[in-house]
Amino acid sequence: MTSGGSEPRYARPVPTIGDTSSAAQRRDDPTGWAMGEAVTEALAAVVAGRRDIRRYRPDAVPEELITAVLEAGHRAPSVGHSQPWRFVVVSDPATRDRAAAMADRARVDQAAHLASERAARMLDLKLEGLREAPVGIVVACDRRTPATGVLGRATFPDADLWSCATAIENMWLTARAHGLGMGWVTLFDPDELADLLGLPEGVVTLGWLCLGWPDERPPSPGLERVAWSKKTPLEQVVLHDRWPADEAAPQQPVSHLRGPEPTRLVGATDAADELLSPPESLGVLDRALNRVLAVGAQDVTGGTLVLAGADHPVTGLGVSAFPATTTHDVLAATVAGTSLGAATAKGAGLAVVGVDAGVAQAVPGAHKTRPAGERGDLATTDAMTLADVEALVAAGRDIGTGAAVTGLVCLGEVGVGNTTVAAALACALLDLEPQDAVGLGSGSDADMVARKRDVVAAALARTQGESDPLRLLAMVGGPEIALLTGVTLGAAAAGAPVVLDGLAGSLPGVIAARLEPAAQAYLLAGQVSRERAHALVLRELGLEPLLDLRLRAGEGVGACLAASMLLQGLAVRRIAARTR
Repeated sequence: MTSGGSEPRYARPVPTIGDTSSAAQRRDDPTGWAMGEAVTEALAAVVAGRRDIRRYRPDAVPEELITAVLEAGHRAPSVGHSQPWRFVVVSDPATRDRAAAMADRARVDQAAHLASERAARMLDLKLEGLREAPVGIVVACDRRTPATGVLGRATFPDADLWSCATAIENMWLTARAHGLGMGWVTLFDPDELADLLGLPEGVVTLGWLCLGWPDERPPSPGLERVAWSKKTPLEQVVLHDRWPADEAAPQQPVSHLRGPEPTRLVGATDAADELLSPPESLGVLDRALNRVLAVGAQDVTGGTLVLAGADHPVTGLGVSAFPATTTHDVLAATVAGTSLGAATAKGAGLAVVGVDAGVAQAVPGAHKTRPAGERGDLATTDAMTLADVEALVAAGRDIGTGAAVTGLVCLGEVGVGNTTVAAALACALLDLEPQDAVGLGSGSDADMVARKRDVVAAALARTQGESDPLRLLAMVGGPEIALLTGVTLGAAAAGAPVVLDGLAGSLPGVIAARLEPAAQAYLLAGQVSRERAHALVLRELGLEPLLDLRLRAGEGVGACLAASMLLQGLAVRRIAARTR
């Protein structure tokens, strides 16, 4: 106690917890809470140096750094101190593969809503590194508590989501300070991502954070570097007191949207930065080459066309312009090396394996893997038994494993009537309407197209409520598609890229990816055909076709032509000059 005049003064009680400063201290030194020039300069450097990283090294991230990033997120401000964030740390390769396939699909869907030039530019960009980054962190917001029960959310019910966004920023800056790269990926259907992670109702995702050592060190934001957008000056986003009159109001964010239209589909991978050429000089081919190289197929110089043939009882319903015996003749010519598919394969330097997957008249010299059970016409009875589907897929796995040692594995098929089969299966798998999937096939007229639509509609009526891909194959598929599904799975498991062909030659990729999501990373779209559902199938797979030649031929012709381009491109990659 001190005395000054008649009024004694006492020592200020200083709390042992909480804020120990006094009003007098804060009045006399309002800047006293500052952390010093070194800290503010370091913070400014981290904020300015934060980048959305898309390319990562495979090196592991130490657990203590992952914990530091998570701890920073957990220190974020939150509405009503609710701390609604939940961090799902993903290291399981299968989960990562599924997420990457989902992002590929969403990316293509996004491009489909852009003007064509803008869509092409978007497809040229690398927008995520889900497969490369060693760590994935999904930030989820637990919204199960009613907004009225959280201080501050009754009036701003989305403040919990904003709180989670501040956690992401904390994590991002901490990662950057430690030299780690982080990328925020929102190329997902939120419900699909939530289902993948088993999130309960009321817990929503804010996207996927890729975390790892960066394989790029960009000096400026990526989208700014490629002239996708530019930084808006600060004075254009700072307003004073109120929103100004219309003539002085800030411009609304630019929209590049237009009505949905089919677009090319893409599966993009890293650019070949070491080549003495601008990144992605070969356009779509470069991205396909990167996909081949990404699965470890650096030394590929050849490959194999697996061409499977089967008859289809649905031809009895008047859905084909050609006699069923044509299937036998084409497969026989394939064994002889003279069918259109076999000739194209030979021209590309590929081996040929012909498979009899259910041709009525046996084909000498063909590898035989035929259904043992009853066959149906799709419209009234199942195409084949589930046991036969499983046996065909298993046999196909063995063939695919054997073909993988040669390099690229190209899919080819022949089967009179199988464009109707493929349309029905595409509708069942992708939830399409018959009018969106049924095309001309090989020489159909208007009446035949109408019959095909009726058959597909009847087949779909029988598949209502079924989602299992193998059961759908049994109900409305074809033996050659089942066999090629196994080929795809076997080849992918052996590390070989798989080149898809037309509609019937691409559906095995869809089914394989449904069964084994990681298989999607091994797929390449050789072409987009004239069949109406084919582009939609490729969109489902998130793949952009190498060729658009309006081919009518099946038999793997498009896949082999694309394989020739791929092999030539790989040779160029091996020979071309490199930078230091």
